[in-house]
Amino acid sequence: QVTLRAGAELNARQVNQYTLILRAACPGEDEVEERLFVWVTAGHVLRCDSPFASAEGDVVQVLADVAPRTPLYVVLPQPLGGLTVSGRSLGSHTPIERVLRQQNPRYGGMGWGFPLPSFLQFRLRNHNTPLMLTRRGVVLAPDNGFDPSKDTQTFRLEIEVMDRHGRNCSGAVRVEVLPSLRPRVTFLEPHWAVTVTEGIGPWEVVTQVHARGDNVRYAILAPVAPMFFTIDEVTGEIRSTRQLEVIRAHLLIRAYNMLHPDDHATATVNVTVQGTDRQAPRCVPAIFVSQVPETVSPGSILVTMRCSKSTSTDGCLHYALEGPPSSRSHFCMEGPQLKVNTTLDYDSEVMAALGFQFTATIVVTVGGQPLQTTRVPVLVTVTPVNEFRPACPNSATFTVPETAAFSSVVGRVAGTDRDYPLDSLEYSLEGGSGPAQPFSIDRRTGEIRVVGPLGSQQQKSYRLVVRLTDAHNDLDLSKRQSRLCEVSVRLQAVPDQLPVCIPEVQELQITAGSPGSRQPVTRLVCHSSPDSAVLTYTIVGGNEDGRFRLEGNTLVYLPNDRASPHPFVLLVEVWGSPGAHRRSTVVALVVHVGPRSTPVPPSTTTQHTTLLQKEPLVVMQTEAVWHPPAWFVVVLTISGALLLATLGCMAWKLLCR
Repeated sequence: QVTLRAGAELNARQVNQYTLILRAACPGEDEVEERLFVWVTAGHVLRCDSPFASAEGDVVQVLADVAPRTPLYVVLPQPLGGLTVSGRSLGSHTPIERVLRQQNPRYGGMGWGFPLPSFLQFRLRNHNTPLMLTRRGVVLAPDNGFDPSKDTQTFRLEIEVMDRHGRNCSGAVRVEVLPSLRPRVTFLEPHWAVTVTEGIGPWEVVTQVHARGDNVRYAILAPVAPMFFTIDEVTGEIRSTRQLEVIRAHLLIRAYNMLHPDDHATATVNVTVQGTDRQAPRCVPAIFVSQVPETVSPGSILVTMRCSKSTSTDGCLHYALEGPPSSRSHFCMEGPQLKVNTTLDYDSEVMAALGFQFTATIVVTVGGQPLQTTRVPVLVTVTPVNEFRPACPNSATFTVPETAAFSSVVGRVAGTDRDYPLDSLEYSLEGGSGPAQPFSIDRRTGEIRVVGPLGSQQQKSYRLVVRLTDAHNDLDLSKRQSRLCEVSVRLQAVPDQLPVCIPEVQELQITAGSPGSRQPVTRLVCHSSPDSAVLTYTIVGGNEDGRFRLEGNTLVYLPNDRASPHPFVLLVEVWGSPGAHRRSTVVALVVHVGPRSTPVPPSTTTQHTTLLQKEPLVVMQTEAVWHPPAWFVVVLTISGALLLATLGCMAWKLLCR
């Protein structure tokens, strides 16, 4: 039996004859070969073209929001050596008339009739699909459209095509329904409550509903025939149709897409019309002023408002807190109770900027009506609480020279305290000031000063105990806190300096007094470093006969009977600290002692006065004079002459030009 291979296409215009060579053989016999001639003649055939006739079928993709009974796919004939049937996807936005005109120029386009030959019949072989197939071979969307809430949906249609001679072919169409790209219609608030006062006139706006989506329109579903309200289908404004009285109305509002009515959402609006009672509620207290510590815990109740309303109104009392953002963030209203919302930290710059006070207003309304409002001013002051102990500085070691003078600054103890005001401390020295502790501390700044002599010979360092006490951190002074801090003061040794005497050489002249008397000559002016060191004076030369004596820094002359004019040259040694390696200064004193005068009895003889001959004082002054050598003068003269000659030549050349 010779059959046509599956999928083979015969075309008499291309090949009209096929020669088949057949070979057959029986067991034990010779092979027989024969030829079979197949003639192909032209005729009418019905063939379904791919991809419509493929195993997977043709694919159509549409959006889920297409309108009901929208044409999605059409089966079209194409004459090709017979009659070939193929499909064309119309999509969700392709006019069916334009497609048919492209496929068949003779299409007239009247209603939903399509220009397919009347001898073709179309039949849907599977019925488990909501899609519809017309007798003209057009695939339509379902009567109710697709479900837009689902994800991608797939529907398969198996279509059989038959002509009037009984010739047929079949194909398949797979319709993929994609989720809609446009936003769904939804209400921002599905439940709406509005309270208005009576006396609102006709056509006044009561409220307005809002829905998201494209081409949104609004309608009142219930009540079916509203008596008091109407809605603007474009803006969603609900208006009164007459003057309102005290009523309660429940409205069911629908929002829908004008182009796709199946895309819709509903919301409930409750309208309450209240009476106009203008008397505001009375509240106790009328003004609330309070002080709270910074450690008050969140959720603590500061005050509970007791408000009464008019008996003619059955509206509820509403409490709200108004004021600066800082007050509304730290406090809140829960019914009639004013509560602390967050921690009140006194020890912060933000709280200091607010002046540690919060101002707000409690607004009490009856039924939310502005005419029935009472405002209660609120003033809350935050008070400090001493929460933290003072802290000692990380390093409290100072060094001071042993020769530091009185009131010299040693260092500053910088204690800290986290309570506001920050680092508000008072300082005191344990044990006070004395010889064993020659220091004092400033009560406010913590500055340590020297108030006594220091000596590294006896002590190398001092250990001080400083008490830090916080101040101004709590209203209760009994809650002040303190801490003891150790401070070390090390003495830095300073080498002794030579005493300085002014002048170092003195020339004095005195007249000898009576024997046995005590005659002061001069007082030596010397100082050393440190200034507190005690100086010692002694005569180390020129006082062989003991005529002079030192009493402290005062030189005293002791006259006797054998006094005669005589100059004395004394050497006085001055030193400071005692020891083996003392450093001293020697002062030279030249003392001229004149004879004392003796009384002479009166007489007529001529008195002769003998004048002491003074030694002349020679003053020498040296002047620096430069006498250049002769060769230098000669060289300088020749150089000057050459310079003048050169300048003259240059000037002559310039004038000649």
